[in-house]
Amino acid sequence: MLFSSESVFILLIVVIILNFLKDVFLDYLNSKNFDNKIPKIISDVYNSEKYLKSQEYKKSQYEFSKYSKIYSLIVVLCFFYFDGFLILDTFCRELFDNSILISLTFFGIIFFGNELLSLPFSIFFTFVIEEKFGFNKTTIKTYISDRLKSWFLTILFGGGILSFIIFQEQLIGENFWIVAWMFVTGITILLNGFYAQIIVPLFNTQSKLEDGELRTEIEKYSKKVGFNLSNIFVIDGSKRSSKANAYFSGFGKQKRVTLFDTLIDKLNKKQIVAVIAHEIGHYKKNHIIFNLFFSIIQTGIMLYILSLFIYMPVFSEALGIDNHSFHIGLITFSILFTPISEISSLIFNLFSRKFEYEADEFAKKTYDGKYLIEALKVLSKDSLSNLTPHPKYVWWHYSHPTLLQRVVRL
Repeated sequence: MLFSSESVFILLIVVIILNFLKDVFLDYLNSKNFDNKIPKIISDVYNSEKYLKSQEYKKSQYEFSKYSKIYSLIVVLCFFYFDGFLILDTFCRELFDNSILISLTFFGIIFFGNELLSLPFSIFFTFVIEEKFGFNKTTIKTYISDRLKSWFLTILFGGGILSFIIFQEQLIGENFWIVAWMFVTGITILLNGFYAQIIVPLFNTQSKLEDGELRTEIEKYSKKVGFNLSNIFVIDGSKRSSKANAYFSGFGKQKRVTLFDTLIDKLNKKQIVAVIAHEIGHYKKNHIIFNLFFSIIQTGIMLYILSLFIYMPVFSEALGIDNHSFHIGLITFSILFTPISEISSLIFNLFSRKFEYEADEFAKKTYDGKYLIEALKVLSKDSLSNLTPHPKYVWWHYSHPTLLQRVVRL
């Protein structure tokens, strides 16, 4: 055998700790740039009072992130060193004989255990930090409702996909990944195409943008660039946060643009059209299709590599379990896959930032870059964005270029 169970265990711990240290280091680097002078071209985003508030917000987020990551690391390491997986696996096997039910129970307990342990941090961030800086609009009732609905969706989709994969592994054997990939691809395409019709109504109210100057201006622009946009919706984002957003979803006749009500409140008519021009740019440049394709390929690679390693008993033995099973192999694999996942995220972010520039350029050429710059500055100001992030942090974590980079390009 190439690796012993002891060496695999050590490797798992090394991967977990190195990933933690990487995140801590990047966060620290980023924090060193908090007090940097804002470049002149975007110096008008904040007045002195707003700038001090943004500094305080960044530092609060940094401190919160630091302690929550340390807490998560301690919980994970304790689970490894005190035979948490063995205890949980034994418990699940005492409840059921069916391997699918054992796996679903195993992952279900891990999921809800993690939810319970992270709940104090989630509550603190929403109702203390976000509240303090004027962002939180979430009521206790909405918060609880969101949690329950998220859990339902996780059980429905996560449990359903996991059950299907395990069933195919038992039915087909090592080539299960092909059928599993096709199944997950179908679910991914379905959710991307009908996200606004399936998922969004569970959490938000959507209504068609009423007739008026804004709708007329949007339709006038979309007709000019040859983009059929009859589905323009407004979503009640203000029920949770004062932060603004807009997004495209769906394909073909199902495509729609959704504007947060907070976006309409913060931006003027021309600025909103510029934001929509940017979103149409993504659609025109086929960025949505590329991102979907990238996600499907990434899933296929992951499932294929999983099929190569899932049958190795050393994965279970590394966690102190003699009875090798799919769910234990999946836990071990998911951790060892972290470096590959990080690399794929870096590649995705690289392309994503490139696509943002292209969408900005499309908005500039077909509408007016001036209004997009104004919109970006307003949104950055109102969300207390970090205007001086560290380049290495941007390179690793940002799916969008910084405000400075976008304004300079425009």
